[in-house]
Amino acid sequence: MWETVRRWFDPRELRSVGSTPDYRFSLANERTFLAWLRTGLALVAGGLAAAQFLPPLPLAHLREAIAVALLLLGGTVAVRAVDHWARTERAIRLGEELPASRFPAVLALAVGLGAVLLVIAVLARAVGGR
Repeated sequence: MWETVRRWFDPRELRSVGSTPDYRFSLANERTFLAWLRTGLALVAGGLAAAQFLPPLPLAHLREAIAVALLLLGGTVAVRAVDHWARTERAIRLGEELPASRFPAVLALAVGLGAVLLVIAVLARAVGGR
């Protein structure tokens, strides 16, 4: 694991494998990384907003659970983004097939499940407030 993390911060390691690719592929890989990073930042911002601005919800500590879940998901997305960027860049340089990932599907399911849980919390608050 530490070897993988070390590679993220060592551009010489990345450039030491394979051959220099067409720069457009590297730039496309970087744009994808930045899109994932923006997603992670948006989740972190959502977690902070939930912690600060959500009113108390009908279940004890539900607001805090939502905030923590969003913060952890945002951090996970950011770390996953840099790992995927590095693995993809290495594959491009080596002329290999790009690495497959289930992470987009997992993230989509997590966000969808979170939205369903929030709808339930909002409806419970609306029904309980009447």
